[in-house]
Amino acid sequence: MAPPSPIRFIETALSCTGPFAVSYTDPDQKWLIRKHLISLIQNFPNLSPSVDPFFHDNGSTVNLLNVRGYLHVSQSTPPIPINIWLHENYPFMAPLVFVSSDPTSPIHGNHPFVDSSGATASPYLIYWNHPHSNLSDFVHNLVKLFSHDHPFVYLPASSFTHPSLVSKQEALDRLAGRLHYDIAAIRAKTAEEIEELSALQGEMVKRVGIATSIVMGLDHEKKKLKMRVKELTDEADMLMNWVTFNDPKNVMAVTGEDRMEDVIEAADEKSEVVLDQLAGDKAMEDLMYELDKAVEQGVVTLQAYIKEVRATAREQFFNRAMLLKLKGPDILHWLH
Repeated sequence: MAPPSPIRFIETALSCTGPFAVSYTDPDQKWLIRKHLISLIQNFPNLSPSVDPFFHDNGSTVNLLNVRGYLHVSQSTPPIPINIWLHENYPFMAPLVFVSSDPTSPIHGNHPFVDSSGATASPYLIYWNHPHSNLSDFVHNLVKLFSHDHPFVYLPASSFTHPSLVSKQEALDRLAGRLHYDIAAIRAKTAEEIEELSALQGEMVKRVGIATSIVMGLDHEKKKLKMRVKELTDEADMLMNWVTFNDPKNVMAVTGEDRMEDVIEAADEKSEVVLDQLAGDKAMEDLMYELDKAVEQGVVTLQAYIKEVRATAREQFFNRAMLLKLKGPDILHWLH
């Protein structure tokens, strides 16, 4: 039997009226709450009843019965401080369950049934169904659940007991825990793969930019080369036409004369005079060279050589004077 004081507290709280009255109004509801709480305290005497205001997420405040204390799930793990609130629509609504934690005993990350704030959502609570569900069975189930998956201590998953050796609820709980950890592992792996793919995508975008730049550069170079080929083709056509027109065979066939000196045409009359003077200067240089060889070989007498050199030099002097007059000092580098 549970100590009389908790039972008296529950009965007093349910019968209290005024501003401190609990938020349960139906007599049948109060009778069920009394029955379930007394059964719970008889099975777990370290849980104590209390009445406190509860603040819902929508901002409303209600006075609710609740029990708090410690659950001992095994000899090797720390006890679990727990607080169970009976919803104002209990037993048709599941109780609100919270695990208390502190900086020295934080809830381990990614727990399948308890979030970082301590709110608990086990399969028993999710599938709560009155009249088949009650507080005592729930806490018994919670002890088994936490013995496999402690909120403060990460326990590696043990081998799954054959379904025929455990209850349907326990099998469902352990399956839910396994699925939670598998999903968490898949999400972590997926997030890692997404990060790797994002980095790869960034690198591919960078490479696409580089490749596009190279292709555009090659396309520009291709257009330039096509233009250059066209220019060279036009120039080659012009050159072929010029060669065909000025071919000695064609000139002799058309005119009957050897006009090779007309092959290269001057741009204007002045340029033509300059070309003639340059050709004359070159011819006089060649004549003096041949005279030198003739004297050396004894073909020409010295007197004849001197006479020819003087005449050629005099003519070359006037020729070069004419070139200086026409083109200035810059023409002198053509004469050496």
